[in-house]
Amino acid sequence: MMMSRSTAFIFAHPDDETFLCASLIKRLAEQGEAPVLLLATRGDAGKKNGDVGHLSNEELGAQREREMINAANILGLGKVEHLGYPDGKLKEIEASTFTERVIDFIREHRPEVVVTFPEDGGNFHPDHMTISKIATSAVLSGRCPSVQKLYYIASNTLKENGHHPSITLDTEPYWAMKAEALRAHASQIYAIKRYFGDLESFPENRRYESFVLAWERGAWYPSRLEQWIYDGII
Repeated sequence: MMMSRSTAFIFAHPDDETFLCASLIKRLAEQGEAPVLLLATRGDAGKKNGDVGHLSNEELGAQREREMINAANILGLGKVEHLGYPDGKLKEIEASTFTERVIDFIREHRPEVVVTFPEDGGNFHPDHMTISKIATSAVLSGRCPSVQKLYYIASNTLKENGHHPSITLDTEPYWAMKAEALRAHASQIYAIKRYFGDLESFPENRRYESFVLAWERGAWYPSRLEQWIYDGII
């Protein structure tokens, strides 16, 4: 009998998952899984990307949690947890406590695969870079034995260093779903439209979601193309 599989996505802000992994998450859900998401912040400082400048940080954080619930339902996420750290200030958080909380999440949900940002955060956003470091430390801690593979979101820096995507998903078949999930993050609509356009037409320049296999059972950057994220899992 095939064992059930599970994947954990660990990011900094609500909407990171939809920008970068909507198609992957939905495909997992369609296969009968319940992928889980851990977010380090509630996105409470993201006031320039929508008509939310009048809100306090607390009000915006609450709104973005509600938006995340809506997006999670569209994507098929089984669980979303927020650590509630201040948006934009992750690098100021004491690393050992931060890592411990991520370890607790992984040990609770026992994923075989973890997906997070690369070391450069994809765009050098300090929060993205910090959660990458913390999530990686958790996986490598020796206290998360369920995890067999760690994937980073593909970035230009990774490619420049010779680390090319192991898996690339075409988002076009999922575009209507992904656009709906993006719209759910309504407080960030300006950023969404800058990145994806008006959401009515398929953005060819954002066609693919790509993932680099960063670590597998003790080996860094195994260089291979894969059909799916569970390839090679024991």
